[in-house]
Amino acid sequence: MKFYKIVLGAFIGTLIALVINFFIKVGVVSSMISSFSKSDKETSATLKPNSVLYMKLDYAIPDRSADDPFGNIDFATMQTKESTGLNDILRNIENAKTDINIKGIYLELSSIPTSSATIEEIRNKLAEFKESGKFVVTYGESYGQSAYYLASVADKIILNPEGALDLHGMASQIMFYKHLLEKLDVEMQIVRGPNNKFKSAVEPYFLDKMSEANREQTDKLLGSVWGQILMGISQSRNISVEQLNQIADNLEVLFDAQKALEYGLVDNLYYKDQVLEELKGLTGSNKSINAIGNEKYAKTYKAKATSKNEVAVIYASGSIYDGKGDEAKNIYSENLSKTIRKAREDENVKAVVLRVNSPGGSAVASAIIGRELDLTKEVKPVIVSMGNYAASGGYWISAKSDYIFADATTLTGSIGVFGTFPNLKGFLNKKVGLTLDVAKTNENADFGSITQPLTEFQHKKLQDMVVKTYDDFTKRVAEGRGLSQIYVDSIGQGRVWSGIDAIGLGLVDQLGDMEDAIAFAAERANLGDDYKVTEWPKQKDFFTRLMESMNNSESDKLDAAMKQKLGVYYDYLKGLEDLQKNTGIQARMPFDMVIE
Repeated sequence: MKFYKIVLGAFIGTLIALVINFFIKVGVVSSMISSFSKSDKETSATLKPNSVLYMKLDYAIPDRSADDPFGNIDFATMQTKESTGLNDILRNIENAKTDINIKGIYLELSSIPTSSATIEEIRNKLAEFKESGKFVVTYGESYGQSAYYLASVADKIILNPEGALDLHGMASQIMFYKHLLEKLDVEMQIVRGPNNKFKSAVEPYFLDKMSEANREQTDKLLGSVWGQILMGISQSRNISVEQLNQIADNLEVLFDAQKALEYGLVDNLYYKDQVLEELKGLTGSNKSINAIGNEKYAKTYKAKATSKNEVAVIYASGSIYDGKGDEAKNIYSENLSKTIRKAREDENVKAVVLRVNSPGGSAVASAIIGRELDLTKEVKPVIVSMGNYAASGGYWISAKSDYIFADATTLTGSIGVFGTFPNLKGFLNKKVGLTLDVAKTNENADFGSITQPLTEFQHKKLQDMVVKTYDDFTKRVAEGRGLSQIYVDSIGQGRVWSGIDAIGLGLVDQLGDMEDAIAFAAERANLGDDYKVTEWPKQKDFFTRLMESMNNSESDKLDAAMKQKLGVYYDYLKGLEDLQKNTGIQARMPFDMVIE
């Protein structure tokens, strides 16, 4: 009898928990719907004459704003956060240029944990905005390098009197796992393409420092990106590149706001209340400042174009994987191929702009996506816009497009192939105490097992596969770019290039952002001004996204908490996580890079 009471009690407890959970979710949905409705009503009322477009860019800026009910919630603190994508930021600046209610743009900046090409596109757009005669003002309690690079385009740069300005140059730090793997008795069996000495993504598994080839390409890449940043600051602030390098070498303004003012890096040393008074003067307001943020401002305008002609912008962001998955976070061959196919078969879509922001990934997935793009190119223009990264697999899918745009600081190329195959036999035997035995019908029936080393025969087969994949890669680039395969190999071998260097090498056609690519695509399709821009893949409906967000919220919360706790070390943890993902034949860039 006692047993049945326990079972009955557990059943009732579970039922009550499910009911409570249901009503909580219903409450959340109702609250969010109410909140969204209220937000829409407030938006139209918020935009008053003499308003200021306010931007606080202190987050990793995605290419596209996520149409996600929980997209702007920080699950570590349960507070809302800014999450506007680059697409809406650029559109906001463009619309603000001619909006009679917007007097200027005010940016609060400190550190922007995103890559330099994204910052470059925003910076270029702000420079265009200034041509309207409206003001751009930035304020920072302190400025990191990324924030200062963006701020340097402003009419007025304001720094807190007790603040700091970080200008120290660029560095790329790589974590090596060789000794860790040795301690764990884990062997990473590496296969690289022929002479792929620059394909350094695998080096952390068998070296404890950079190879000479990797150091050569990294020094070249850092120098190229840093040179672009210094040139931009120099032109905006009328300070020579030589002097900027001297300031960086000596850390002269790092903890000295007054020196930053003396060197002309900033215009004023103000506290926040003084900044607000400055903005009141610029807007002609005697009371409070009418400020509207990126997210709300994006809702104040609608697409004016009524044309049936579409230029479809297809977003390809993240690492490249086989099959299906969450396309909001990474590129999956089945998902992206389906999107490209739909755009190709849609009669209203007259041209495609592929926005690539990827360090690469699965070689097979890249080939599958590339095939769909090749078929699309046969019936309508395909133009590529490269973001922060369009390297390795990201370059594979770009190579045969009609035209390629990149930012000066885009990281691209990395034309190379590798394979990683872990052997955990030593770890299982010596560290865990497990042994395994196998029965098989054929000599290589257990090929691919992670519990034993590759045989010489198996290693050769894999090497042949990598050689063939590299040959396919260089051939694809040669055909797509009108180059000889021998030449492509000479600039390939896994080497990463900046966008500005890639032009001279023939890997990129022109420097430009996504808007340039869209205008070019419309021109190629002979559309004139008779077109509208649509974004693909289409966003899912509200309730589907809501349920998915609820299902994913625990993992998102854990991930956010890890980011908050680990800080700069979070990327190293992700590197270890990639160790288990990056198995098989890969076309992947060796590292990530941000200005900080």
